[in-house]
Amino acid sequence: MTPLERLKNHSNEFRKEVIPLAPNVYCAVGFAASNVYMIVADQGIIIVDTTESTKAAENVFAAFREITSLPVRTIIYTHSHRDHISGARVFAGEDDPEIIASHRFSSDLVAVDSDKPLPNKALAARTKRQFGIGLSFPDERINLGCGPGDRPLEGLGAGFVPPTTQITEERVKREIGGIALELVHAPGETPDHLVVWDHENRILICGDNYYKSFPNLYAIRGTRYRDFDAWADSLDLLLAFNADTLAPGHSRPVVGAENVRTVLTDYRDAIRHVVAETVAGLDRGEGADELADKIGLPASLAEKPHLQEFYGKIAWAVRAYCSGTLGWFDGNPTNLDRLSPRQEAEKIIALAGGEAAVFDTALTAHRTGDHQWSLELLDRLLAVDSENTQYRLLKAACLRARADEEINATARNYYLVAAAEI
Repeated sequence: MTPLERLKNHSNEFRKEVIPLAPNVYCAVGFAASNVYMIVADQGIIIVDTTESTKAAENVFAAFREITSLPVRTIIYTHSHRDHISGARVFAGEDDPEIIASHRFSSDLVAVDSDKPLPNKALAARTKRQFGIGLSFPDERINLGCGPGDRPLEGLGAGFVPPTTQITEERVKREIGGIALELVHAPGETPDHLVVWDHENRILICGDNYYKSFPNLYAIRGTRYRDFDAWADSLDLLLAFNADTLAPGHSRPVVGAENVRTVLTDYRDAIRHVVAETVAGLDRGEGADELADKIGLPASLAEKPHLQEFYGKIAWAVRAYCSGTLGWFDGNPTNLDRLSPRQEAEKIIALAGGEAAVFDTALTAHRTGDHQWSLELLDRLLAVDSENTQYRLLKAACLRARADEEINATARNYYLVAAAEI
């Protein structure tokens, strides 16, 4: 099966549906990048997460309104990523619900931390590429790796409502409209993760601590270091609930206690394996690029369907761990004061016999399927002549070719949007 066929098959995870998980608990999957959960209580409903756009939230709420007309009493944010908090205004309406989040709530994509400067233009551009915004569906953008490729973007990021209640305890039990829930801090993809435990139904809403893909330990849109060890520790915490149903922030729920135990155990073991192998390699004096090229999952995990690299990627995780724990320097003194990209390119091009020779090699590499080598040569040519049309068009062609070699949706989307920008 080709990478493109595998990625297309992965779209089945995001087929649009409202799934009943218990007589009073429902999951809306496939309406948006992330799932929304509704818990029906005696005198109102509890919404867990709210999608990334007001239009997507409207669609989900309309589907929920076919089940109940009770008012929204409570909204819970599992964490602060935009795709979980940006439809809250739609669900809140005129009901004035309590909005619950962790006291660590802090978003890098919604303006809740305006006092903290960020490279917002760079972040916005890279986010657009990662999620394939502007690509055609289904020919170019197949899916997001974590959600459907076709979902509404009207009101993207526009419906966020700040939390009214912040949970400071590590674990707190709350009764909401007659429903007993436990809210537990479980840092993973973000430090502010709250998981929601419905003991009566034995349903664990886990946010983005699990979804059906190798975990996105590093997001190529750009992100602060995600603490790998904390994430693995939280998976141990989730295992201790012995849930019958695992309700993730992305992809379809996992049903059956044994299935839940398997996916959480495998997820934890995969993260711990990457950490252990990276640490061992660093201790041997190897650098991030060497380790990213050689580290993979053991055979016992590598073929598991919930650990395929549709969203996260092992090589990116290795590099992120290296930079997140030891910083940018790889220990090689040559790299303390590297030549600038232009200086290095000029010297390599001269050594290779001039621009024409390098371009001819890049063109041959592309024609013979060695697209990555072609890209690396073209980047040197573009470092000395950034507006050269031949170089730019060949780079775009190589990017499109690399896209078709990827099962990772974010890498595919990034390649295709970057090609379109060229």
